[in-house]
Amino acid sequence: MSTSTTTMDLSRTARTRIADTVVWVVLAGGAIFMLAPLLWMFSTSLKSQLEVFALPPVWIPEVPQWDTYVRMWDNSYILSGFANSAIVTFSVTILGTLTCSLAAFSIAKMRLPFRNTIFIGLLTGIMIPFPTLMIPQFVIFARIGWVDTLLPLIVPAIFGNIIVIFFLRQYLESVPNSLIEAAKIDGASFWQIFWRMIFPIIRPAIAAQFILWFMAVWNDYLAPILYLRTPERQTLQVVIASMNVQYATQRDYPLIMGASVVALLPIVVVFLIFQRQIIESIALTGSKG
Repeated sequence: MSTSTTTMDLSRTARTRIADTVVWVVLAGGAIFMLAPLLWMFSTSLKSQLEVFALPPVWIPEVPQWDTYVRMWDNSYILSGFANSAIVTFSVTILGTLTCSLAAFSIAKMRLPFRNTIFIGLLTGIMIPFPTLMIPQFVIFARIGWVDTLLPLIVPAIFGNIIVIFFLRQYLESVPNSLIEAAKIDGASFWQIFWRMIFPIIRPAIAAQFILWFMAVWNDYLAPILYLRTPERQTLQVVIASMNVQYATQRDYPLIMGASVVALLPIVVVFLIFQRQIIESIALTGSKG
């Protein structure tokens, strides 16, 4: 009896190890498949122009051309583009996340008149595509003198993002109203309730939405190309697109890839900072479902 039980336990352990190994191999293969384009981009930025077009392809350059990154800062508007993108992205995501959190809290937990109607009206705004609004917005910003400045990219967005408000509002629906009522009885104001009670609860959801919004604003190309004309005022994505037109004809692809690597770094850094909160958000969302 004990021998058969031990054999079953060993076979179960073996099956578990085999299953874990298979899962690990599949995930490792998927990770390599996803990282390969990024590694190729970084490798290409260090190649000479001959190695870029070499057959068979060269994965590791024989002599890394680190001066590509020096030429990138000297021969283009990468520095100003990086600074402009940072100003726009951090202004929009930080201030916009605050206004979205307050709006979601107001709609979900405050006894506002017509709050459901306001929420439905906000959701209706998602159905309006941006190309429909481009010309009217451009005319308005041109009349007030905001064209060729960063203001059209910052000011409308800091008042909130409908998708972020919707996500945070749905997240707040799981918070019992009794907690807020108890805090009100204890004399806490709505501002104190938000900062001391609500904000720590929704922090994982805010982190997840912050990264998605950060990526969207950082990688945005349509709005900056519409409003920004002067090269010194353009964002990083527009600068890289201009470099692609300018240097692709000269076959200077290492310079373009180097700029793309620089453009990718802030997204990687933000993800590494907030990855724990993102996992928390996914775990809590799954447990609530």
